[in-house]
Amino acid sequence: MDEARFYTWLFYAWIALAAVTCVVLLFVPAPYGRFLRAGWGPRLGARLSWVLQESPAVFAFVAFYLLGERRLEPVPLVALGLWLAHYLHRTFIFPFRLRGDRKQATWATTLLAIAFNLGNAYLNGRALTQLGPVYPLAWLWDPRFLGGVALFVAGYAINRHADHVLIHLRSPGETGYKIPRGGLYRWVSCPNYLGELLEWGGFALAFWNLGALAFLVWTAANLVPRAFATHRWYRAQFPDYPPERRALLPFLA
Repeated sequence: MDEARFYTWLFYAWIALAAVTCVVLLFVPAPYGRFLRAGWGPRLGARLSWVLQESPAVFAFVAFYLLGERRLEPVPLVALGLWLAHYLHRTFIFPFRLRGDRKQATWATTLLAIAFNLGNAYLNGRALTQLGPVYPLAWLWDPRFLGGVALFVAGYAINRHADHVLIHLRSPGETGYKIPRGGLYRWVSCPNYLGELLEWGGFALAFWNLGALAFLVWTAANLVPRAFATHRWYRAQFPDYPPERRALLPFLA
């Protein structure tokens, strides 16, 4: 089996696994953060978990990207820049902005996230520079590219602001949960997840390949169930939770 055929089969398997994962997560929230519970093995600090699980999205992605023959072409280089803008922050900056380092993750969930990021890095890195479409220079002003990059940037800004609000909810040394306010928190419980969906939806539109599509499907499979679970949790925990808020989409859901 050559790599192109292997890639195609992996893509379909990856999509099928995302569908199964989504169904499971609708009923059983992933056990980390506020949904951490017993029965998932040894725990580790949130900061270490973030760095370990997100590192393949930097190092493995760059390695797969650099293996491709089209690694120095303009459009793939833009994709590389957008990808690293997200993942360098998520891996090496965001974890160290967290206040405290409570053991809110497990080795089991961290290893699953590492496996996901390795597969995602392969599908996207190889699609951009070897196995996906060849992008002519004119792609830089194609409406799909321009609209996709705009969506990515908007999602990135939303995600960063939402994270900033969550990080500053607690004063140093303070524990417990509070109701986040400001920005898109006025309308939804999880603007951080909405931002990520916009980012990777924009990435899929801008680069129009199977790897980016697979990542968007997986992002939705993970974050949509988590957004609804988080929304229910907030409503159960806080009697004064704003009734006009939706889980993920303002005014809709």
